[in-house]
Amino acid sequence: MTSSELWSRATADRYDAEDAEMFSAAVLGPTLAFLAELAGEGRALEFAIGTGRVGVPLRERGVPVVGIELSEHMAAVLRRKIDEDTLPVVIGDMATTVVPGGFTLVYLVYNTITNLLTQDEQVECFRNAARHLEPGGRFVIELGVPPLRFLPPGQVAVPFDVSERHLGFDTFDLVEQILVSHHFTRDGEGEGDDGRYRRDNSRHRYAWPAELDLMARIAGLELERRVADWDGAPFTQDSAKHISVWRKPA
Repeated sequence: MTSSELWSRATADRYDAEDAEMFSAAVLGPTLAFLAELAGEGRALEFAIGTGRVGVPLRERGVPVVGIELSEHMAAVLRRKIDEDTLPVVIGDMATTVVPGGFTLVYLVYNTITNLLTQDEQVECFRNAARHLEPGGRFVIELGVPPLRFLPPGQVAVPFDVSERHLGFDTFDLVEQILVSHHFTRDGEGEGDDGRYRRDNSRHRYAWPAELDLMARIAGLELERRVADWDGAPFTQDSAKHISVWRKPA
């Protein structure tokens, strides 16, 4: 078991609705095209597959997908969408859980490597990816660049969403390299809206691109490409996130 916080049944049941934008064709289209090209004729393994936002449509594109997921509740939501024979899911953590067979692609999207709250566990995640990859296979991570440039001296919080039904901001522990993501969500609508907000938070260990490259080297992987988004825009000093691809030498 890793230090990742476990998603509850209530969180899993509302996850898809609250992240509806991430299920849109505009977001998923480029993501699926990018991953399918890297998978080629081989199999793909998704670490922290969750409710299957990416894994299910990638399987529907014809890519054989296997998932690893820590939360049984998240996996249960996925199972409502697709059967076990079509998309197998193993319950376990992404740093140590091993599934049979080799893969041409292992991928970890939507900042999820930060669920591992220690550097050692993040290194083990890279090692686990390398363990599953066939020679020449790729490990892909989607991760935000820590927004520390927005922190003037004495400030510890950075907002990332201020909208009608949701307020979100991150607070940072710069010594421990931990951020806490805070969410205030208004659940009611219309006549049932009493003006109350539900509060949730989660802890994450942020990491820099260069730090991930060193983790990859420890695992025997080589950086092949880094871009700013799934469409392949160049990664620059102003990029808010990156898609990084490391290759296992043939």
